[in-house]
This record gives sequence, C-alpha cells and structure tokens, in this order.
Amino acid sequence: MRRRRDNAGEAAARHEAEQAASALALHLQAGGALTPVPAPGLALDPGETAYADTMCATARFYSTVVPYEQGAGYFEDHPTFGRQWVPNHRLDARHRQQAEAAAQEQWRDHTPARVVLTSVGLRLNPAGTPTAWLPFDHALLTGITVTPARCELVLSYSTCAPLLISGPAVPWLSVALRHLSPRTPVHEITNM
Repeated sequence: MRRRRDNAGEAAARHEAEQAASALALHLQAGGALTPVPAPGLALDPGETAYADTMCATARFYSTVVPYEQGAGYFEDHPTFGRQWVPNHRLDARHRQQAEAAAQEQWRDHTPARVVLTSVGLRLNPAGTPTAWLPFDHALLTGITVTPARCELVLSYSTCAPLLISGPAVPWLSVALRHLSPRTPVHEITNM
C-alpha cells in the first residue's frame, strides 16, 4: 500500500516538474528570460546570476584504481619440509577479478547535493560539505543527455568526468541549460 502512495507521489512530482519545464520553455521561446533567484551561502562571481537553487541526487562516471589483497594462502604443516606457506592462486585470481570489475567506469560518488544553476555554470554543494562548492562551467559543457522518463540529466564536460543529476528539478534544469548553452548538443532518450 505504501509503495502505491510513493509511486503516486513520484508521478505527481514528475507531472509538476514537466509542467514547470513546459511553461519555462514557452516563456523562453516567447523572448522571456530566466528569473534570478537568491543563492544563500554561495559567493557568486561579479556578473554571475543564480537562476535555480535546488536539491538533486548526483553522481560522477569514472574508473578508478581498486587495491586488492594479494598473496592469499594458508600455512601447512608438511612432514618433510615443516610449516610452510602455500599460496592460494584461485583466491588471488578472484580478488583480482573483483578489483578489476570494481575499477571499471561506472557511476560513483552517489550523493544528494544542492545544485545552483548560474549564468556561468552549475555549482554543486555535496551533502555533508557545507562550504565545498564544485564548479561545472557552461563553457566546458560538451553534451547534454536528458532522460525525461527517469528525470535524469547527464552532462558531459571537456575537462572532467560526466555528471549525473536526477530528481524532480531535472526537466526545468534541462530547459534552462539548453537556453544558457544553445550550442551544446542535446540528446534526449525517450524510450525508457
């Protein structure tokens, strides 16, 4: 019963987000502009204007080095050679395979974050780090991928790993980003 209420709440939030995005798109197409909003706690550069301040789920897509324990084995008491270490190559191979799988490119650093959209770029403040703002400038944006059915937005940058933003604010943010970065290629995934 509770799951149905959660689904109904998610559907209502998604519908409201789509309505807000549609209204913004019509407003911008008619020659309107984005409305500035306050962004308390974020020091904006001179000439920089904030247009959205919201909470979203975020993640980064990259590979990494995963250390693993080598030298698995056991001690054996041999009648002739005495106590000696016997390596377990199978366990070493399994540890290596698990580490290689964990090191491959994947979405990492899943965390809720405060997302502020400005005239210069996105500013992310990950949960638990009240003063750390991560800048993602529009000038470095190389691609936008929108998945409306899942309320997900993937932003590709020329200098860093792709950024995943998800949540009810995504439809509005995707319209605003298209407006602020008109030369950036946009790919919309509709069959999800």
